[in-house]
Amino acid sequence: MTRLDRIPPWHQLCPAITLLLVVASLAHAQAPPGAVSTPTSAASQAQAPTGTNQSVPAAPAAPAPALPATLGAPSQTPAQQTQGSGYTPSPSPDLRKPPNSKPGALTLQQVIDLARTQNPTILAAEQNLRAVRGQELQAGVRTNPFFGVNGTNVTLPPDGSKGNPDAYAFQFSRLFERGNKRGYRLQTARATTAQTQAQLDDTIRQTVLQIKLAFVRMLFAKASLDLADANLKDFRHEIEVANDRYKAGDIGKLDFERLDLQLGNFESDQANAEINLLQASDQLQSFIGNDTPKPGFDISGDIIPPILPQTEQELIQGALTRRPDYAAARAAVTAAEANARLAIANGTADPTLEGEFDKSGYYNSFGFNVNIPIRIFDRNQGNKETARLQADSARLSVVAARNQVTSDVDQAWIGYTRARALSDRFGQHYLDESADVLTISRFAYDHGGLALIDYLDALREARATTTAALNAYTTTWQAIHALSAATAIELTP
Repeated sequence: MTRLDRIPPWHQLCPAITLLLVVASLAHAQAPPGAVSTPTSAASQAQAPTGTNQSVPAAPAAPAPALPATLGAPSQTPAQQTQGSGYTPSPSPDLRKPPNSKPGALTLQQVIDLARTQNPTILAAEQNLRAVRGQELQAGVRTNPFFGVNGTNVTLPPDGSKGNPDAYAFQFSRLFERGNKRGYRLQTARATTAQTQAQLDDTIRQTVLQIKLAFVRMLFAKASLDLADANLKDFRHEIEVANDRYKAGDIGKLDFERLDLQLGNFESDQANAEINLLQASDQLQSFIGNDTPKPGFDISGDIIPPILPQTEQELIQGALTRRPDYAAARAAVTAAEANARLAIANGTADPTLEGEFDKSGYYNSFGFNVNIPIRIFDRNQGNKETARLQADSARLSVVAARNQVTSDVDQAWIGYTRARALSDRFGQHYLDESADVLTISRFAYDHGGLALIDYLDALREARATTTAALNAYTTTWQAIHALSAATAIELTP
């Protein structure tokens, strides 16, 4: 094999030459102010990769072509124009830092506290509990006695000279309940109150979950808007520099217009982020109980989710102890069993005792009456069977509720662990790597060491990585709040 055969083909040398140009540009940019830069030789300029859009200067001996009147001859390189303008492209905001907040911004706990006192759903559930608790008073009352007065011949003389004398009768009666009916009514009412209390707690749990999810949505909408504003500001300056390069003949019209088209994507990101923030703010304020959204409403919170120290089994055991819907199912069994005992007691006969005082003319007399229903046909057997079956149904509902609690915690745990692993990869690796790639690509393109298509690819990859990172952090926070709701345990500090 000859020595010429060992030379790699031209398409394999392009990446290496491009890398050398970027390194040389970086070294030139970092040189001291007084240092003299060595001009690039014509041979090295001729080796520029074909994929770039940089115009190749003519040989030193040939005169430079005249530019159109609308294009001015560049007196500085694009990098020098950027430095001379007094503008330094700021690094992209770190998504891992909390977004800026206004003075008086509410934390998540403050939002929840306000919702507990103002949310109409919670207030309605609390009022319903008071109404149900009032049934305990009614369940404990005893039957009222009856008092009756009867008078006949009241206009006749009492001596009977004109017929029967006047007569008066006074009755007093009362029904006496048997079978401990009042006690079973009290048990049923108290169990129903306990069930309603658990349902109120479950309503609060679900409402708080919705508030937390709305809080996360607004918080990350703020972070997305801050990022979109910063990216739009930097890219607009990038377009200004590219326009100067286009007027100077450094890049072609096609390259400038393709770069300018990317500005629409950044403007779209900024507009969508602003819309999402306003909508998320309105939704969160509606959960708080504000009838009209306030424009100055703001929140503050962390972007990086906390690490949960609990294990899955610990969370399952805690959920079985704390979940209000599971407690409501157990209270429903107590109420159903008490109602079944009440149905049996209602099948017993309740006697009615009556005492009577009679006055006829000058004579007085006393009497009594006892009424006992004979339970031959109606022994409340239908209600007894219904109550028994309802109690069996309530017991099965407890088993279903327990299984649901375990399933909810397991699903929430799976969602948390997977989302946490993904957000950690973005926070510990992908975000920094994406920022490095974009910074190097921007510098290389500004100094002619990178093709436009490669720079646009770097822009798209950076935007995609940022969006994916925001979604990963959002999903992790949503998974944490879902796990907190599934266990009825506050997992965030």
